[in-house]
Amino acid sequence: MPAHYERLSFLDNTFLAMEGPGNPMHVAATLVFDGESLRDEGGVDIELLRSFVAARLQYLPRYRQRLEWIPIERHPVWVDDDHFDIEYHVRHTALPHPGTTQQLRELAGSILSQRLDRSKPLWQAWAVEGLEDGRVALITKVHHCMIDGMGGVDLLKVLLAPVRTDDVGEADDFEPRPVPLRSQLFFDEVRRRSRMPAEAFRNLRQFVDDTKELGDEVRHRVMAMTHTVRSGWFSNASETPLNGTIGPNRRIAWLVSDLAEVKQVKDAMGATVNDVVIAAVAGAVRTFLTKDRAVDVDSLDFRAMVPVSTRPDGSGGDLGNQVTMWLVDLPVSDPDPSARLRAVTASTAHLKETNQALGAAMLTQSASFTPSTVLSAAARVAAATARPFNMTITNVPGPQVPLYMLGARLEEIFPLVPLWVNHGLGVALFSYDGRLDWGFGADRDLVPDLDVFVDRVREALDELVTAATS
Repeated sequence: MPAHYERLSFLDNTFLAMEGPGNPMHVAATLVFDGESLRDEGGVDIELLRSFVAARLQYLPRYRQRLEWIPIERHPVWVDDDHFDIEYHVRHTALPHPGTTQQLRELAGSILSQRLDRSKPLWQAWAVEGLEDGRVALITKVHHCMIDGMGGVDLLKVLLAPVRTDDVGEADDFEPRPVPLRSQLFFDEVRRRSRMPAEAFRNLRQFVDDTKELGDEVRHRVMAMTHTVRSGWFSNASETPLNGTIGPNRRIAWLVSDLAEVKQVKDAMGATVNDVVIAAVAGAVRTFLTKDRAVDVDSLDFRAMVPVSTRPDGSGGDLGNQVTMWLVDLPVSDPDPSARLRAVTASTAHLKETNQALGAAMLTQSASFTPSTVLSAAARVAAATARPFNMTITNVPGPQVPLYMLGARLEEIFPLVPLWVNHGLGVALFSYDGRLDWGFGADRDLVPDLDVFVDRVREALDELVTAATS
């Protein structure tokens, strides 16, 4: 069997380079099930769960691969893990019965504070028993270099189903392909780089030929990049108490809201669900900073980074990152909830009209020839000095029907977005079965009163509902 490896894309490699001691870069979620079919007499039937996950890894080949590095240049590649151990990746723990939501949050914060071991496949799932009412939780974390938000939805399609079942399935006979020798990686890279000038020339010739007929499209792409450059990526947002030195320890909080109410607001105000979410966070930031941190917000330039999927229709199951980013100005100085929502809606409409998702994607592609050694150094410098936004807000649409893992019904799913350096708070949402499940992740020391911020989000949502129905 020949040796096999796959290079990480520039964007996937960027998420590796950005990770540091204080900011583990994994995407995470806590899933809560009714749990009956996942238990045996002693608690969670962990062997059943491991067998179930193992039977589905054939559809997730990246989950049985680890990192290796090309010599000298140090660009990472994926290789099959010849020591793959399902027991290492699917783990078992318990809360003291009856475990409360607060205790589950504390456990999730502890698990998600730990960086993943780069010598092994970059994911873990922790089955948690001991919850109130016999429920079972699954705490998952997957490195951002493997997956983005919409990729996470595709994973749910593999692990969850719209009907109950007792079919565990059969694991395939995994035969890892040989890891290439370091010399092969090195000389393959030399050959790849030797072809780059000729490929670049061919691409330029093709570009020139295409522009003769596609002038409007070229102008559109250039304008998209221009608008993106001007949107604030190369300037710093304001300093706030939510931005400062962070450590690895995380504080976790959750919130559940009614999706129908949010849709009622967006219909009444001519917005989108995402606009309502962003406006609610803007209102929460305003109140939190003014009332709980005594900050004058009138002159703040407070920005959110909002991921936008570039995953094409029909690409389900593809791992890796197919995502770009918007910068959205949050109108934290405006006391009127309706005006805040109108401002957010206007801002996102402008981002769409100027196609800044395309512009950001093209800027990423233009940097894709950066060597990994340079990328790592640049990422460390940029993390220490640059602050183009203050927080991340990501909203992933999920299925609106009940889902099951084996016979256990999924009741809640709370996502978690990784924190960038000097970012003390991130907000992630997942819509499921008529609800919006909010996951808040914060630096444990920088934001010790995370529950207060969650209350502010709840208040801001109630304000929007009142404004839309009055």
